[in-house]
Amino acid sequence: MGKVIAIANQKGGVGKTTTAVNLAASMAATRRKVLLIDLDPQGNATMGSGVDKYEVETSIYDLLIDQKPVEDVIVTETSGKYHLIAANADVTAAEIKLMEVFARETRLRRALEPIRHDYDYIFIDCPPSLNLLTVNAMAAADSVLVPMQCEYYALEGLTALMDTIEQLASVVNPDLAIEGLLRTMYDPRNRLANDVSEQLKNHFGDKVYRTVIPRNVRLAEAPSFGAPAMYYDKGSSGSRAYLALAGEVIRRDETTRKAS
Repeated sequence: MGKVIAIANQKGGVGKTTTAVNLAASMAATRRKVLLIDLDPQGNATMGSGVDKYEVETSIYDLLIDQKPVEDVIVTETSGKYHLIAANADVTAAEIKLMEVFARETRLRRALEPIRHDYDYIFIDCPPSLNLLTVNAMAAADSVLVPMQCEYYALEGLTALMDTIEQLASVVNPDLAIEGLLRTMYDPRNRLANDVSEQLKNHFGDKVYRTVIPRNVRLAEAPSFGAPAMYYDKGSSGSRAYLALAGEVIRRDETTRKAS
């Protein structure tokens, strides 16, 4: 049974989509079978995977609203060597139409059930807001990975996000857990970043990944070439960091399985 991880933060610009694309590619590079689901109407994870959001024949809209079989909406050819369920502007309409359907919070969870066993990891790139699409992601996920910058406002936003996840868990998914907190766009020369990083580790302990994603020009450039960083510049610090993160996620899962 594949593990479903929602990548979420209500604050925009924290490296959420960058993390979704690059972690999916890094996992695929370790010979894991990976599916990336783009739930953001901006379709950035779709474009960053080398898939033109304006040309896709099916998207997450078709899965959630038209209830097409999940196998019919999966794109198997991406630049990151993982499978993809694409998003585009139609997803905005999907959010509105979800308001009118029965059991709207669990549409995604039920749609994924037939294929969960086909993948080792399923990553969901959530929109940067708390809406019905995000609720669907939380209902479908086993856990939530939270990318965040080490700055003062990020700490305040994190508290709100944790409360939201706790509330959603009690309503739509009692098994939902925090997968981990990922420090992104990290500059060790910045004193505030170091201070916030220490506060995170003191408060959340092992939930904070040891891997830190640095500020890196190559990570920022890669999406414009429609590729994850490892296929744009494998030697870049950003690419190496996401490969290290994939290894850390895998090791954590193996430790958890052995303990249980």
